[in-house]
Amino acid sequence: MIVELNRKAKIAVGMAIGLLFSGCVGDRRAPIVPVAVVRPPLPVSTPVRPAKATPPQALVVLVDSLTRNFGGKVGIAVRSIDDGWTVASNGDLKLPQQSVSKLWVAMTVLDLRDQGRLTLADPVTVRRADLTLFHQPIAALVKGDGYMTTVGELLQRALTQSDNTANDRLLQFVGGPTAVRAFLARKAIADIRFGPGERLLQAGTAGLTWKPEYSTGSAFVRARAALPGSIRLEAFERYIADPPDGAAPRAIATVLGRLQRGELLSRDSTQYLIGTMESSRTGRQRMRGAVPPGWSFGHKTGTGQDLNGRTAGYNDVGILIAPDGRAYAIAVMIGDTVKTIPQRQDLMQAVVMGVVANHR
Repeated sequence: MIVELNRKAKIAVGMAIGLLFSGCVGDRRAPIVPVAVVRPPLPVSTPVRPAKATPPQALVVLVDSLTRNFGGKVGIAVRSIDDGWTVASNGDLKLPQQSVSKLWVAMTVLDLRDQGRLTLADPVTVRRADLTLFHQPIAALVKGDGYMTTVGELLQRALTQSDNTANDRLLQFVGGPTAVRAFLARKAIADIRFGPGERLLQAGTAGLTWKPEYSTGSAFVRARAALPGSIRLEAFERYIADPPDGAAPRAIATVLGRLQRGELLSRDSTQYLIGTMESSRTGRQRMRGAVPPGWSFGHKTGTGQDLNGRTAGYNDVGILIAPDGRAYAIAVMIGDTVKTIPQRQDLMQAVVMGVVANHR
């Protein structure tokens, strides 16, 4: 099939695949960034035109090659928000979202804002009983009677820092998982599950039953390490096989396209959310690492637990906007892999390189 492509397309595919499998070195860990100031995004796209255009064949070949050769459970979806075509490989496979699911909490919050039922300035208190686990920088601010904050600050922390406690406190504030699932259903968003919340999700993945003491220090990690290996492996495999927070890459790309077109939220809330996603600096060497100058990119990452060198969920999803204003929704989800972090990042960057090379 590749021999039928034009020379430019061949080069784009070759460069992207070469990047993926050449390997890379160096420390790619992103620093924790402070709460960012939201900058206005580009204008929301006009309604999508009928899907008359066909996707670039070079991009079809690239996406298929990346998933087929990477190893592990991988799903990729790229949607042209303006032309309506989608390129996907394993696009309907439900893979662990992990912190990608923070997007649905944010949309639920902003939908309630659009209804006049809350404002970003509404006060919220975060107490020690609200703490979760893993990445929760807000925990350092919770002392005594708690940390007084607002809906807006929690939303910023959840999306730009991927703060688990900020997100779970927002989830409580809007009515829990039931409220988010109701939002997804009302907006006819299919093939995206919303899990039980950070604490129960991570405890179940590890083979533990949640206890409040797991939210402080290294208690959760110690309790997880004390479990028999067979119990941990069984829980890990069960999660990967049927993740309660599973979502299809094609579905996520479709939802991001609807968001960009202004179909899910008011114009103000749409711009606020996309602007916040653009201000995020988590996962700097995932898809963002290949975004060229002049293009804008708003995204949400997600990372799951490790066991014996395997990771259950390593993701990046977002909206890539070209200098001419044309936009693409991209979802790259790695549900189970033993590949190194640089190799995973190269996979994600190869997808962006392919989109940029085939932009027309």
